[in-house]
Amino acid sequence: MTKTEIARQYRDNHGMEMPTLKLARIMYSENKLSFKHLEDARNFLRKIEGKSGKGSKITHPAPERPRNPYALPVSDEREYLPFEIKGHKRVAIFSDIHVPFHSIDCITSAIDFCKKEKPDALLLNGDTIDFFRLSRFIKDPRKRSFKQELDTFRALIDVFKKELDCKIIFKLGNHEERYEHFLFEKAKELVGVEEFEFENIIKARASGIDIVSDKRVIKLNDLFDIHGHEYVGGISAPVNPARGLFLRGKVSCIQGHNHQTSEHTEPTMSGKMITTWSLGCMCELHPPYMPLNKWNHGFAIVDLDDNGTDFEVRNKRILKGKVL
Repeated sequence: MTKTEIARQYRDNHGMEMPTLKLARIMYSENKLSFKHLEDARNFLRKIEGKSGKGSKITHPAPERPRNPYALPVSDEREYLPFEIKGHKRVAIFSDIHVPFHSIDCITSAIDFCKKEKPDALLLNGDTIDFFRLSRFIKDPRKRSFKQELDTFRALIDVFKKELDCKIIFKLGNHEERYEHFLFEKAKELVGVEEFEFENIIKARASGIDIVSDKRVIKLNDLFDIHGHEYVGGISAPVNPARGLFLRGKVSCIQGHNHQTSEHTEPTMSGKMITTWSLGCMCELHPPYMPLNKWNHGFAIVDLDDNGTDFEVRNKRILKGKVL
């Protein structure tokens, strides 16, 4: 056993509370063949405690404070952590497809563009499915049923897998959340039954995809991504959605939800540049409930640097089948 191993063993056995000099005396008296003198034993203890000068490593930090030292009652608090997209260099972001009200021309143009760019991941950034028949609004009975929406979604995912051949990440938007709200209000007895869990319904039709739920923020290096409904009331747009996103988030971020392409940049006092983007949609532009609006078609490509920090956003618009 080396001197370092002896010192670690004695520190483990006697705890961090015992003074170094007192422990060194005990260790030296019991291991005189291993240490030249008392100070030699003390030096090895100081080394493993991180007290021997610059570059020394603390191998025995003080024990962590208990998480609940006062035995407070059990809490339902949830930890809100971002979903980090790692191991990918180029990510395409499609938002607000709203199956079955998707725009065939828009999606075709986006696929054509992405096949040339070869992204290694596709982020479906919320409202991929409309869930029209499960909404709280008055429904046109002639529109497609819930099952038909899911069948159309399956067919769309099959196209994405075949044509883009990349990882698919599926983030829930406010329209996907309609399903759970419907269960809470209309079929409470089915809540918690595995066969009726939203993630299982989606994975049964789109195997191999990652699902991001609970309004979790997504991180692509130092770029944050949200659908846009995560803030209460959504993102207001005093100038454009990107400006509203900057005022709420104060970090470089990209969002969908508003169906409008925009960009806003401001430097900080420290010299850092913050840019926010909003994405165009990929659904019909003039729905009956809002025929006049400021919507446009679009999507984005995000290139991620290997340093885990830097990124580049190309926020594309689509007009009459042409990517701009």
